[in-house]
Amino acid sequence: MSSSQPLSARTALGRQPVLKAPQILGNWVLWLEQRPQEKGRTTAMIRPWQQPDKPAKELTQAPANLRCRVHEYGGGAMAAALMGDRLLLSWIDDSDRCLWFQAWSGMRGETCEALRAETEPMRISAPGEEALGGGLIDQNRLHWLGVMEREGRDHLVRFSLNQCDQQPKVLHEADDFAGYPALSADGNQLAWVEWCQPAMPWDACELRWAQITRGGQLKQVRTLAGSSPDAEQQVSVFQPIWQPDGSLIVAEDSSGWWNLMRHGDPAGDRNQWERPWPMQAETAMPQWVFGMSTTAWDGEELLAAICSDGCWELKRLMADGSTSSVKQPFDDLNDLHADAGRAVAIASNDHTGQGLLELELASGEWMHTPASDATLPIGAISRGESFWFDGAEGRRTHAWYYPPLDGAHRDSPLLVKSHSGPSSMARRGLSLGIQFWTTRGWGVVDVNYGGSTGFGRAYRERLIGSWGVVDVEDCAAAATALVEAGRAHPERIAIEGGSAGGFTTLACLCFTNVFRAGACRYAVSDLTSLASETHRFEARYLDSLVGPWPQDRDRYEQLSPLGHAKSIRCPVIFFQGLQDNVVVPEQTERMAAALRSNGLPVEVQTFPNEGHGFRDSEVKVQVLEATEAFFRRHLGL
Repeated sequence: MSSSQPLSARTALGRQPVLKAPQILGNWVLWLEQRPQEKGRTTAMIRPWQQPDKPAKELTQAPANLRCRVHEYGGGAMAAALMGDRLLLSWIDDSDRCLWFQAWSGMRGETCEALRAETEPMRISAPGEEALGGGLIDQNRLHWLGVMEREGRDHLVRFSLNQCDQQPKVLHEADDFAGYPALSADGNQLAWVEWCQPAMPWDACELRWAQITRGGQLKQVRTLAGSSPDAEQQVSVFQPIWQPDGSLIVAEDSSGWWNLMRHGDPAGDRNQWERPWPMQAETAMPQWVFGMSTTAWDGEELLAAICSDGCWELKRLMADGSTSSVKQPFDDLNDLHADAGRAVAIASNDHTGQGLLELELASGEWMHTPASDATLPIGAISRGESFWFDGAEGRRTHAWYYPPLDGAHRDSPLLVKSHSGPSSMARRGLSLGIQFWTTRGWGVVDVNYGGSTGFGRAYRERLIGSWGVVDVEDCAAAATALVEAGRAHPERIAIEGGSAGGFTTLACLCFTNVFRAGACRYAVSDLTSLASETHRFEARYLDSLVGPWPQDRDRYEQLSPLGHAKSIRCPVIFFQGLQDNVVVPEQTERMAAALRSNGLPVEVQTFPNEGHGFRDSEVKVQVLEATEAFFRRHLGL
């Protein structure tokens, strides 16, 4: 679908919803839609398979807002199941953080008009201090089974879906963190992932397994794969998935790459794993949120989204160890789900925005429905170029370079983007935020600095003990390489980033002389404060990125931009949500005050209703426009 009147990148950004968690249910496709024009409210949508011309139905009417707060970053706010003619839907509502449930009939119909709510939405969990999310529906027992975060520890819990305002039934208390539960087809086995501080789940985590009794209790809990943080070789596992024959699939990275392995009988010998599909490519990503999916079973074949050199492709994985590509034109894929010979994912490429990709696997027929009709004409899109350069310690490092729409030359301004995470990646898909800059004469380089995902474990581990060093050198080297190539002016280079990317931005301004202006969204500026004040999920993250806290306090102070504010000699603009529990607003206030004491031009814009990551479309547009105006003013453009 496309609009008859192309829109500017600014206008399009303000109208672009974010699609998440698609799922196939019989002849229907269900997904979450985060709406920036409704201040980031997320709702559940459904429509018939491959029929975007038929109106979709909103299942969770306003003011319902589907959002999970487990580990702050959440994910996995919705779970659904198809039982004959009935749709079972559960969700976490951000207004009370409770579990809700509703059932619909009419799933054998062909239009949304056939769907009928059987009851009003029912609040399943009693209000409390705990956070719930990352769950699934156990159809055999009519239970919701998921994660509860309470009093500094995760628990696997269940609720009956036919009773209001219940207290959770605790099935298992994790040593620390837990997530990604997966139920076998017969409902008698459960697999999930656990990890303990100081490790993050992409560093070291364990695959757990248990049998489920008829009454829904867990027994014989044991570890099947992965590692603890103190293991000689740390191993990460990702997304357990069951096959109908009772075998278990999981991605793990002991080879240096997140590759899939298979266990034919998890109840048997824990060491009987097979690795049928070895490759120097990734079939997983860092587990920042619940609900992430790169692997799916379509009823006959295993499908996997596989990342190589920053690009994703969809492949069939055969039982004999062979693979074949599923032909489709998208190389940025998320949230893969499959059933009955069909697959769905959130997909984009460098000229097509995020949308629902629906695939008929036997025929190869595919359909892509953009998230909105807010499109740009092809001629107004700058295509990302894969750009390799010599980064920190001379190591080959990757970025995506987007030339200005009117062409790059020696006088072009350049914006360097440092992604958040810092273990995430600069993605390939069309970014309206990047196009905002390229349509205004800027080149943009989106850097996959050392530590980024998509290039193997060794590339991720470049950042161990070197956050604020490797990422800084890589961003500076990317800009320098483009100047030397005659594609940017050395006095017109700016840098921007949010969260961890904001830290890299500030560190680049402190410790290099490459950049002439900076913009920071909810930026980490004081590592000592972050280590002692941040939320539970990231409380020990800096142990690997910087060093053990508080033993390495000196190094924290050495790398903190706040302690080196006097080294910054260029203008900086800050954007901060006042509801941020990850980077508390006081960090931004202290950093801005330190720069003002240097006599530097500094601006701070705060947003009372925003947290860590901006959701409101007006805020997103305001941030872009204020950043551009700030850069133009101070770079003399």
